[in-house]
Amino acid sequence: MKKLITTLLLLCAVSTVVAQQIPTTSEQSQTTKKKRRTPRIDREINSNKFVFKGESMLGLTVSYGTLESEDSDLGLIIDNINLRGSMFTIKPHYGYFYRDNNAIGVRLGYTYADGTLDNIGLNLGQANDVNLSFGDVGYNNRAYSAAVYHRSYMALDKKGRFGLFAEWELSGQMGQSKFSYSSEGTLKTTVSDNYRLRLSFAPGLSVYIFPNVCAGVSFGLGGLQYNHIKQSDGNGNTIGERDFSKLRFGLNLAQINIGVNIHLWNKKKDR
Repeated sequence: MKKLITTLLLLCAVSTVVAQQIPTTSEQSQTTKKKRRTPRIDREINSNKFVFKGESMLGLTVSYGTLESEDSDLGLIIDNINLRGSMFTIKPHYGYFYRDNNAIGVRLGYTYADGTLDNIGLNLGQANDVNLSFGDVGYNNRAYSAAVYHRSYMALDKKGRFGLFAEWELSGQMGQSKFSYSSEGTLKTTVSDNYRLRLSFAPGLSVYIFPNVCAGVSFGLGGLQYNHIKQSDGNGNTIGERDFSKLRFGLNLAQINIGVNIHLWNKKKDR
């Protein structure tokens, strides 16, 4: 009897150990899922810090250009041209880095453009028998803008001196342009009130020229834009309105900006 009881106890113990070693169906499925998971590849894009969380920056972008009649290469077609023009743009901005290499900020802008065309003649040759001449043409434009932006940096070296960035900007602009010309001895003027809303993308390159001063260049690649234009004559009478939108991506040579950013708190000194 004692041998029978001992044998039964041994069989119970062996079955318990075997049951504990055999995984259940749910455990088998979890193990299979773990084996099937593809390991995540860490490319260490953000391992190098270009700017640290908590820093602030002040920036300024300024551009100025002129155009004279001597700059024209159309001398074979256009005669007696007397053209003068200039364009000035200034854009201050402020940004805060809510985490490493990522900032949100605001940007203001002012643009002034002015141009005059005193005289111009168009000669397409005797075979075409087309000769035109006109003058006393003037153009003046002032525009104000405000924008919010998000900028992401990627350091190119371990010390974080050189970096690439990508910036998305949502901006609104309002301005007024005046176009005047002489017709039959009378000076006529057309005034246009311009309103624009734009979502744009601009990548760029930055480099620290001093510990707290960073210089950069950005290239406008276009985006989504909506415009509303209202035209009136010199007496303020409305003569027409126009709404249009466009989606365009591509390098715009008129949107190549060079600027300087000053970091108010350089945390790289503490690292």
